[in-house]
Amino acid sequence: MSNLYSNSIFWIETNKIKPNPYQPRREFDEMRLADLADSIRQYGVLQPLVVSRIEVEKEDGGFTTEYELIAGERRLRAAIMANVLQVPVIIRVGDTSMMKLELAIIENLQREDLNVVDRARAFLQLATEFKFTHNEIAKKIGKSREYVSNSLRILSLPEEILNSLSEGKITEGHTRPILMLVDHPEEQIVLFKEIVYKKITVREAERLARKIAYDRVRKKEFMPDPEIIELEEEFQNKLGTRVHIDRKELGGQVKIDFFSTDDLRAILDLIKKTDIEKKPEEMLEEHIALSNPKTEKNIEENPIDDRTSDEIKEDDTNLYNLSNFSL
Repeated sequence: MSNLYSNSIFWIETNKIKPNPYQPRREFDEMRLADLADSIRQYGVLQPLVVSRIEVEKEDGGFTTEYELIAGERRLRAAIMANVLQVPVIIRVGDTSMMKLELAIIENLQREDLNVVDRARAFLQLATEFKFTHNEIAKKIGKSREYVSNSLRILSLPEEILNSLSEGKITEGHTRPILMLVDHPEEQIVLFKEIVYKKITVREAERLARKIAYDRVRKKEFMPDPEIIELEEEFQNKLGTRVHIDRKELGGQVKIDFFSTDDLRAILDLIKKTDIEKKPEEMLEEHIALSNPKTEKNIEENPIDDRTSDEIKEDDTNLYNLSNFSL
């Protein structure tokens, strides 16, 4: 009977086929599914699905036969979309859950349209649930161990970046420069935004990541003012973008990166919100401190009066007489 199932094609009702719980694919392109459904309406399902046969106990004590999908979920979804009642299947017997997962992954990888994130999650499932080493996974799919390890590294990225990768907003190549900044999540998000909004290439992203990493090393080597570094980080956390404070002998500049007009307006709204929450005198004190950090301490402890002694004596005589001032 097993040989009969394994070597024969059966026609099974679509409503009797249950999804594969080990299916690695999570994203299905609706437009491609619609195209496949149109093709199935005209020509039928040309390639059989692969299923396993399971007996399910009914509430009244009897049994009913169902089928669990192993490979061919796109074809099944498209067939249902096309209102096809039966599809051709090959029934496999004796498969363990691990074998089903292997078959589902291999079937999807052979089609070469499994997205990067779903592929990495399938590798993780093999490694965690079934205790496969990276080398064993690589042999199963005919790839190198490094290929598997690098795929799994992608899962360390924030969910926002993984979603964009699944949706095709960034490429797999873009993940490498982003991963270079794994120890600096704020910088990761900023670089990610630059890739998305500025449409920069993989090479440009790599150059930016190296520059960011180099600047951080350089800052450590030259031991800059820790207060300035702290202020930069506070600005970056508050505004959600890269901020650089270029301090000069007197005053300096604050440079704020933005990626679109909407982004710039969001930054302005944040600044306005902060302004409303603070009293005018607090804002003035902060402005003085940022404009010239060297003088902040002096103003508090020993304010500087640069008038001569004669000028001080003359001014003190009629200090509040407005006629002494001209516009």
